Amino acid sequence: MKTVPTTIVGDAYTSSHHWNLLCDLVDLDNRMAGQQGEIEGAALVKDAFESHGLRDASITEFEIPGWWRGSSSLTVERERTHEFDAQHETVALPGTPSGDVSAELIDVGDGLPEDFENADVEGKIVMASSLTPDEYGRWIHRGEKYGAAVRGGAAGFLFRNHLDGNLPPTGSIGNEDGSGDIPAVGVSKEVGHRLVRYCEDGEPTARLTVDCRNEPTNSRNIEAVVGPETDEEVLVTAHVDAHDVGEGANDNGVGTVLVAEIGRLLVEMEDELDTKVRCLVFGAEEVGLYGAYHWAETHDLDSVKCIFNMDGAGYSRTADVYTHGFEPIGDAFAEVRDELGVPVEINAGIRPHSDHWPFVQNGVAGAQARSIADDSGRGWGHTHGDTLDKLDRRDLRDLAVVFTAGVVKLADGSREISSKPVAEVRDATIEQGYEEGMRNAGNWPFEGDEAETTAGAMAKGDR
Repeated sequence: MKTVPTTIVGDAYTSSHHWNLLCDLVDLDNRMAGQQGEIEGAALVKDAFESHGLRDASITEFEIPGWWRGSSSLTVERERTHEFDAQHETVALPGTPSGDVSAELIDVGDGLPEDFENADVEGKIVMASSLTPDEYGRWIHRGEKYGAAVRGGAAGFLFRNHLDGNLPPTGSIGNEDGSGDIPAVGVSKEVGHRLVRYCEDGEPTARLTVDCRNEPTNSRNIEAVVGPETDEEVLVTAHVDAHDVGEGANDNGVGTVLVAEIGRLLVEMEDELDTKVRCLVFGAEEVGLYGAYHWAETHDLDSVKCIFNMDGAGYSRTADVYTHGFEPIGDAFAEVRDELGVPVEINAGIRPHSDHWPFVQNGVAGAQARSIADDSGRGWGHTHGDTLDKLDRRDLRDLAVVFTAGVVKLADGSREISSKPVAEVRDATIEQGYEEGMRNAGNWPFEGDEAETTAGAMAKGDR
């Protein structure tokens, strides 16, 4: 079994390369897909790849439907006029169209399918919580709730946070080829609590105004390689873009810098690698997985042994790896857990909401790596609170060791990791309850009796 030499482990536990790069990324202030900060972030990542000794570092551009934030506000009439227009109260959801709508306001609770079935939302401004009850059995994504409001004929959409802190949540609701259908904003838990109280006494009149810009722009992928020139390769991935309301420190600055750090550590043991490793940082994940889909559509996926995607790591040092039912990946991280004597959670479940998904939906072996945190839902993610002060460089060091050790095992020539028929991936996705939600959100990728994928049917948003 391939293991990481103790000298490499020692290097990882004293490294600050990832922390320094993370500081540089958050200091860009805004890494929204297709905007200047993402361009500069891509350049920083490429520079890191080159300085760490990886080969063939490059940046590839591709077109996306861009979105630029303007102003937004919500006004509610109840005995007096209440206006919510501060950034700690409301933020427009990326992909929303501009609009100015006045209508009755209705709260549909958690926004479960049955909540919409039992409500008349036509012509109204609909509000749904960001929470999915633990006992419901599957996660109801923001896009599904927005999609249900659109199909019901709603005039506008409010997404209220279920976590404290005056932190309105953001997240994309755009369509594959442009803006969404109705204006949409996130509101803080505190504003949402007040609005729920108003709705309990009837359906107050509200006015939702959103000013923004929707037009095409370019995003970019950054990549470099380490290891032998084999026909087969292991992809180690994350995404460089982030929502503009915060620093994007955790989502997904942590994943981005871990890709660079893993690459750096692998360069030090390059002669021991059996398989080429491609360090690949995608653009435009948060607005539709565009970078991952672009790469998947323009490369031969038969050459990909597996993809190891880091998204959601950083708020602790305990790794959490979702294998999508590819047992050899789970076996690799079980070995890491036993050899290093550290906790590593391994889950066989499907997670169709990040950059590994364009590969997994095509049968490519893939995993999403996260870390266990106590916060419900995204925690600070997708809010103004996603900032560097929430993170600890010691967690990054621990995760770098675990993830590097896992990648070395995935690249082991004696470890066979086979792809799966697309129909098998489809069936697992259905069995785990994702079909209804993905269809409701407009991103179900499997069609036809042979379950051929339609990779162009973008899985919208931040998965």
